[in-house]
Amino acid sequence: MQPPMRTRSIVIFMLTGLAAFGCVLRSHAQAALLMEEPYGFFGALNPTGHNALYFDRICAETPTRLRRCQPGELGVVIARYQGIDGYDWVAIPLIPYLYSVETADEVPARVDRDTVDRFRDRYREAHLLGLGADLASGNIVHGGWKQLVGVAYERRIYAFRFNTTEEQDDALIERLNDGPNHTQFNLLFSNCADFARRILDSYFPGKFHRSFFPDAGMTTPKQIAYKLVRYGHKHPEVQVEVFEIPQVPGYRRLSHANKSIDESFVTTVYAIPITIANPYLTGGLLVDYLVRGRYHLIPKHHEVLSPQDLGVLTGKAAPAENPAIADVHMTGAASGGPSITRIGAEAQPDAQDITAAQ
Repeated sequence: MQPPMRTRSIVIFMLTGLAAFGCVLRSHAQAALLMEEPYGFFGALNPTGHNALYFDRICAETPTRLRRCQPGELGVVIARYQGIDGYDWVAIPLIPYLYSVETADEVPARVDRDTVDRFRDRYREAHLLGLGADLASGNIVHGGWKQLVGVAYERRIYAFRFNTTEEQDDALIERLNDGPNHTQFNLLFSNCADFARRILDSYFPGKFHRSFFPDAGMTTPKQIAYKLVRYGHKHPEVQVEVFEIPQVPGYRRLSHANKSIDESFVTTVYAIPITIANPYLTGGLLVDYLVRGRYHLIPKHHEVLSPQDLGVLTGKAAPAENPAIADVHMTGAASGGPSITRIGAEAQPDAQDITAAQ
């Protein structure tokens, strides 16, 4: 006995809808803007920090050539660097980028300088010699190959996760593989945040342009993160969420918060010579900072990721607290740092934060 036409139509409609829904789920992946805190001597002089981009669907065939990821791979971090044998951008797998090791199980709860150097040297010999055998390691002012691996030993990182599509990721792979990869680094006009800005603008056209305020025409990591958070607030389908990747203790003092240009001038000793030289400029920077520069990026309730939890960035894994790292950041929370809590819909900035920063 054939089912009634109405029943068959309903069944076909439901199956078609489920198939379409499955295609939508399969077509979306995760990416994240990484806002890395400043550290050390150069971080004191220039407290803006660093930007990089993580993609869970894109992997590194070599540090300078991209491909689609295979099952089980966690994706790649791509960023603009200075001092990498003339290359403009380099791609490093997520775990080595953060910890200089191949798997999360190898990450220690604490490290010292000898351990960090050993991890980095071992990874370079295994994977980075193609960048140049005489590649400089870097110093307190100029970067080198050491900035490519073990980043979480140097500083805390905030990951602003968002959705991407297959078409967007494939277009980026083609664009970077086929385009010139010759250094364009310039601290004022073509820095790491400018690289992130241009890539994000290819994903969200017209939303990540250069602006004169609040950073006097310079693109900064905090500014790019704010624009992504604001875009996510207006477009919930992008699902912007904020996660913290804590600094592994023992190697360096804890890094400090990212600052905008206005904030750097107004809240540090730079304000004194600027005021003496040009009090009107200081006044302008102060007004700009008060009106636009004090935007809030990190929600009160955000998730802290241990090395074993990094699958959360792909949206495919449930978090599991790492007690050793949790202890460090509970201490940080007691002194005004973030607490360890899970992120939800409240991760987006409230209307007051958005209005204050516009």
